[in-house]
Amino acid sequence: MSAETRIKELGIALPPPSKPLGNYVPGVRVGNLLFLSGHGPIRGDGQATVRGKVGRDLSVEDGYKAAREVGVNLLGSARTLLGSLDKVKRVVKVLGMVNSAEGFGEQPKVINGFSDLMVEVFGENGRHARSAVGMAELPSGIPVEIEMILEVRAETLPTSPGEESGEARAEIVE
Repeated sequence: MSAETRIKELGIALPPPSKPLGNYVPGVRVGNLLFLSGHGPIRGDGQATVRGKVGRDLSVEDGYKAAREVGVNLLGSARTLLGSLDKVKRVVKVLGMVNSAEGFGEQPKVINGFSDLMVEVFGENGRHARSAVGMAELPSGIPVEIEMILEVRAETLPTSPGEESGEARAEIVE
């Protein structure tokens, strides 16, 4: 089953990417890999949908939900950059960062919110290498930030940067 079909079946509406909060692009494609910048639970207006430290202000379950929301945001950016999630061959590597209270050590359970979503959408091709780490702070007080690397089907790579469209463009390195 295609990733786009799974998204529809799951009833997930993928948001357009929010504008970068600094001097960077949402994604960079190198060969058949798409490197997506860190995303948080932030919507198009640049406002966080949830804030706080997991283990103090938020429970593990709250963090799990935030990580899933970040996954939805990353999928929205990937779709914008690629045109379709069906162009994703597999999720390769993920770095999950959790805004953690002192002594909190359940970051892997929090980032499972993201990882579980990737398996729901891409099946076995959604399983990935992963790091889940605690951070003292994250931008705007968000509880979770995640970046990921996707393998893209070779036939979907554009031949020149001019073939891209939309505000959220990927930088292409050949």
